[in-house]
Amino acid sequence: MPAKKILTGNQRKFLESHELCSFAVSESDGMPHVTPVIYAMDGDCPVVATDYGTKKLKILKENKKVALLVEESRPNKVVMIQGECEIYERGKEYLRLLKILMKKFKVYRENPWGEGESPILRITPRKAVSWGT
Repeated sequence: MPAKKILTGNQRKFLESHELCSFAVSESDGMPHVTPVIYAMDGDCPVVATDYGTKKLKILKENKKVALLVEESRPNKVVMIQGECEIYERGKEYLRLLKILMKKFKVYRENPWGEGESPILRITPRKAVSWGT
């Protein structure tokens, strides 16, 4: 069965035109942890590279629920996604997602890495809220 479409066309267009977001996870005691990350889109799913040893990755291994917030001002526009994260470290899907990130970001093309060197996160949206888009 195909995944239910969560994002509207305008939300997806907005997300595709940006590259920085606030990425939120929640520790086991409920304490939120928010970090800025760059992302690319894989269809309706944001894709993020991270490093081993980060607090974000440690939390995600226990709780896969995340939220992302992409915003701009003047005029104010926002898209917030809540969803579930998959962590990829190797394999065919990892390499496919790595190509998406490399295509969008010059910094990744100039500093390439391979399987097992940097986890890639793929977020499947479960809810999206926006204004101004």
